[in-house]
Amino acid sequence: MARIFCVANQKGGVGKTTTCVNLAAALARRKQRVLLVDLDPQGNATGGSGIDKRGLERSVYHLLVGMADLAAVRVASPSGKFDVLPANRDLAGAEVEMVELEGREKRLKKALAGVADDYDFVLIDCPPSLSLLTLNGLCSAHGVIIPMQCEYYALEGLSDLVNTIKKVHANLNRDLKIIGLLRVMFDPRMTLQQQVSAQLEDHFGDKVFKAVVPRNVRLAEAPSHGMPGVVYDPAAKGSQAYLDFAEEMIERVRTL
Repeated sequence: MARIFCVANQKGGVGKTTTCVNLAAALARRKQRVLLVDLDPQGNATGGSGIDKRGLERSVYHLLVGMADLAAVRVASPSGKFDVLPANRDLAGAEVEMVELEGREKRLKKALAGVADDYDFVLIDCPPSLSLLTLNGLCSAHGVIIPMQCEYYALEGLSDLVNTIKKVHANLNRDLKIIGLLRVMFDPRMTLQQQVSAQLEDHFGDKVFKAVVPRNVRLAEAPSHGMPGVVYDPAAKGSQAYLDFAEEMIERVRTL
């Protein structure tokens, strides 16, 4: 039975897609069966998995509006050894069309129910806003992984996201919980980042993952080669951090 996790943060540029793609590849390296769902119309998780988003015949858009089933949309990442429900700009129009559809918040949940036994992990890359697409992700998931930078503005955004998760839990998805916070783009030389990191540990306790992803050039280079960082350069510090994070996720899932 697949465990479904959203990678979400209402703030943009905090490493959601990098985390999603590299966690998927790292879990696949640990012999886990993984499906990555790209819910962002920018399609960066699709491109970062080595899939040409411009050449897609079908995408997650077709799945959400009922024009295709999951088997017709799913493609394999050539570099990451995991499956992808890919996205491109077509997805931007899905929200308008879904407003008229029955059960619009749970279209993705319904689609994923048919493949629950095919995977160990389903990872959903959400767009940086509380949209109908993000709501579909949150309604489908057992939990939320929150990647965040250790900066002041990130703390402000975190409180908004926690409130959103509480509302979805109360009204739409009783299974939803915060799985953990992942510190990304971390620079230990900056005193402020160390202070914010300590604040997170004090406030959230064991909800803060032990793995910390440093700022890393190799992780930033990898998408231009159509590869996750853990495939492009497994020895890089950032890649090693995501491999450690995958181990931590596997352990955490066992205790859920």
